[in-house]
Amino acid sequence: MLSYLLSKLKYLKLLGQNYKLSQSNSTASKDKDEKSTASHLSASLEYNLNLFKESLGNNYDVVIREFTINLPKQVDGALIYLTGMTDLKIVNDSILKPLMFESQLDKTTLSSKLDTIEIIRTTMLSVGEVSKSNSISDLVDNCMAGTSILLVDGCPEALLIMTADWKARSVDEPKTESVVRGSREGFIENLLTNTTLLRRKIKNPDLVLETMKIGQRTKTNVCIAYIKGIVNPSLIEEIKRRLNNIHTDSILESGYIEQFIEDAPFSIFSTVGNTEKPDSVAAKILEGRAAIFVDGTPFVLTVPLLLVENFQTSEDYYSRPYFVSFIRLIRFLAYLISVLAPATYVALTTYHQELIPTPLLFSMASAQEGVPFPAIAEAMGMGIVFEILREAGVRLPRPVGQAVSIVGALVIGQSAVTAGLIGAPMVIVVALTAVASFVVPAQTDSGGVLRIVFVSLAGFAGGFGIIIGLIGLFIHLASLRSFGTPFLSPIAPLSVADLKDSFIRAPLWTMITRPSFIGSQDLKRKDFRLKPSPPSEKESQSE
Repeated sequence: MLSYLLSKLKYLKLLGQNYKLSQSNSTASKDKDEKSTASHLSASLEYNLNLFKESLGNNYDVVIREFTINLPKQVDGALIYLTGMTDLKIVNDSILKPLMFESQLDKTTLSSKLDTIEIIRTTMLSVGEVSKSNSISDLVDNCMAGTSILLVDGCPEALLIMTADWKARSVDEPKTESVVRGSREGFIENLLTNTTLLRRKIKNPDLVLETMKIGQRTKTNVCIAYIKGIVNPSLIEEIKRRLNNIHTDSILESGYIEQFIEDAPFSIFSTVGNTEKPDSVAAKILEGRAAIFVDGTPFVLTVPLLLVENFQTSEDYYSRPYFVSFIRLIRFLAYLISVLAPATYVALTTYHQELIPTPLLFSMASAQEGVPFPAIAEAMGMGIVFEILREAGVRLPRPVGQAVSIVGALVIGQSAVTAGLIGAPMVIVVALTAVASFVVPAQTDSGGVLRIVFVSLAGFAGGFGIIIGLIGLFIHLASLRSFGTPFLSPIAPLSVADLKDSFIRAPLWTMITRPSFIGSQDLKRKDFRLKPSPPSEKESQSE
C-alpha cells in the first residue's frame, strides 16, 4: 500500500513538472513571436528607443541622445550613434545644433504636406548622405557601421545619417611588394580609402563599384570593382553567384573570401590573385579582370588569375623591356631551383653518380665522408630547419627576427658541418634553395610543398621520380581553371599574340590588344590611327 502511494506521488509530481515546462515553453515561444513581430519601427518614440536598447544591449560606446527638435510645434527626438566610429564634429555641428537651435523654416515649408521627418531631412540637416528606413535590423546594422540614427516622435521611420569616421592607418608603402620604380601607395584597412585610391588611377565613369555585406555576424562590406564595357558580364555574374553562396558567421580578411570562391580548393596553387598595390589592381582591371575589395584588409583579390602573373610585378611595365625580360626569365629559373635543387642533388648523389664530373664527385665524396645520414634525410632535415628559421624570422619582431634568421642559419649550418651531421654540399644546396624561394613570393607556399614532394620522389626513384612528378605537376596545372580561364594561359592553350607578356615583356607599343583568354568585351587597347599634323610654316607660306 505504501509503495502504491509513493508511486502515485511520483506520478503527480512528474505531471506538475511537465505542466510547468510546457507553460514556460509556451511563454518563451510567445515572447519570441512578439519579438519577431517587432521588426519595424512604430510611431512611438519610447517604443522605438526600447527596441534599440534591446537590440544594441548595454554597451558603453552606444550613445542615445534624447532632445527636443526646434520646430513651431516642438517634437521629441533621439539620436543614436557609436562614439568610437562616429565623427562627433558632424554630430554636434551638422545634426544636433541645427535641430535644436538653428531652425529657419519658412511658412511655405511648414504648410506643405511633407511629414515632420521629411522636413527635417530636406531642410534642417547639413550632411551629405541621408536616407530613410523603418527596418530595425537595417538600422542596427548601419549603426554598427558608424551611421547615426535619428528617431522622431510620431514618425514610423528613422533617418540614417552618414557620420562614420574611425581611426585608420595612413596610406603607406606596402611591405610585401617593394619596388624600385613606381607608385609607393598601398591599400589600407579602410574600404572607402582603397576604392578612392583605385578611382585616382582610373578616372572613368565606366568604373563600377558594387557593394554587398557578407557574414551573418560581422556584416563585412565587400566591393566588386570592374570597368563596364571591358569586363565580360558572365565573369561578374559568376563572381556575384559565388559571393552570394557564402553563408558564414564571419569574414575577417580577404583570405576568407578567397577560400570560399576559388575553383580548386584542394590544389596547392591559388586560383585567386591578391595584391596591396593600387596600380597593380588598376592594370588588371584595365585588362578585363575584376577586383574584390574586403573591408578591414589591405589585400585586394583579383580574378581570374594566371600562373604567369605570379612571375610579374608592376615595376616590369615601368622599365625598359629588355632588362625586364631577362629578369622574368631569372624569376622562372629561380622558382625551378627552389623546387628542384634539393631533389636533383638527392637523385645525383644517390642514383646517378655517373652524371657528376669526376673531380666534383671526389670533392663531394670527401665532404660527405663520415656523415651518418643518407642524402634524402639530409635534405628533409635541412628543409625543415630552414622553414623553422623562416617562420621565426617572420613572426618575431622585425629587429629580433632578422637577427635570429641570419645568425641561426649561420650557426646551425656551420655547427652541423663541423659536427659531421651534414655535408657541406647539402648546406650550399639548401642555402641556394632558400635564396631562390624569395625571388617569387607569390609561390612560396606551393614551392615549399613541391620541394618536399620532389625530394621524396628523388629519394625513392631518382631522376625517374622527378620526371614522373613533373609530368603529374603539368597535368595538374593544365586542369586548373580560374573563373573559367585556363590557369596555364597563354601557354596552354597556346595564344601567340598573348605571349608578348608572359616569359618576356615586349615593348608597350606592341601590345595592341588586351589578353584574349580573359574574355574582354573590348580587345583593342591601342589605336594606331594617326592624327593629321598641322602644316608647317613653310608649307603654309608656299600655299
